[in-house]
Amino acid sequence: MKYVSIVTPCYNEEENVDELYERICEAMKGSNYEYEHIFIDNASSDGTVDKIRALAGKDKRVRAIVNARNFGHIRSPYYGLLQAKGDAVIILASDLQDPPERIPDFIERWEAGFKAVIGVKTKSKESGIIYLMRTLYYRVLRKLSDVELIEHYTGFGLYDQEIIQILRQFDDPYPYFRGLIADIGFPIARIEFTQPRRKHGITKNNFYNLYDMAMLGMTGYTKVPLRLATMLGFVVAAISFLVGLAYLLYKLVDWQNFSLGLAPVVIGLFFLGSIQLIFLGIVGEYIGAIYTQVMHRPLVIEKERINFG
Repeated sequence: MKYVSIVTPCYNEEENVDELYERICEAMKGSNYEYEHIFIDNASSDGTVDKIRALAGKDKRVRAIVNARNFGHIRSPYYGLLQAKGDAVIILASDLQDPPERIPDFIERWEAGFKAVIGVKTKSKESGIIYLMRTLYYRVLRKLSDVELIEHYTGFGLYDQEIIQILRQFDDPYPYFRGLIADIGFPIARIEFTQPRRKHGITKNNFYNLYDMAMLGMTGYTKVPLRLATMLGFVVAAISFLVGLAYLLYKLVDWQNFSLGLAPVVIGLFFLGSIQLIFLGIVGEYIGAIYTQVMHRPLVIEKERINFG
């Protein structure tokens, strides 16, 4: 009998873990697969771990990895995936915005031969502005990247153990998971769903987390911003030379009446200064990504494992 691992990363989700467990049990009830449910907790400060421990006490299929500290929304879920031993590994968020009811659909497409079956949001009941910003970001990144990245795909999906083995070989300390899946190149089945509104708790995706994810995708899958800096530098230099030449000719023609003034100088300095700061920031993002790779720190440090025999 085939074995399925279901991984649910969580951080301060005490109001959701019981319902998540029950809905996963219901989704797997009609299947012919044995399964394990792995919670990977990112050092929650509320009662999340206690609730997981209680679930693990009554159901040996429930397992947990508790991190020593909060290792962030990128490293912890990825680490949880790598610990799964199932023939197929399913990952979904613990906030119930990735509907567990789509698990049978994932398994069905996996049985049809797909190594990767992913959930793609076609609609969202969350903020329309955030959804629009995500759409614009994905489309820009797709245009700039050499890899066919997938719009509104957050990692929710099923992955064959063959893909998990490939991910283990990458040894990436700060991985852009949704980019890696596209980069591997296996045919991908897509399951569309509408993202529901969060019922309990508050989202952990603040502006910094979203920006961090956006920059990780940008620095990992395109060099266009760096080349754009060089090209824009040549363009601005050429425009500055032409403007300077025009001012010189105008002054020579009408020496007595034409006054240069300080406004063009001040505006030019602010413009060039802004351009330099923007592209210094972009270069800094690429250097930061290199620095993270060179440090080669572990994805997470475990504090405790529950029900891992």
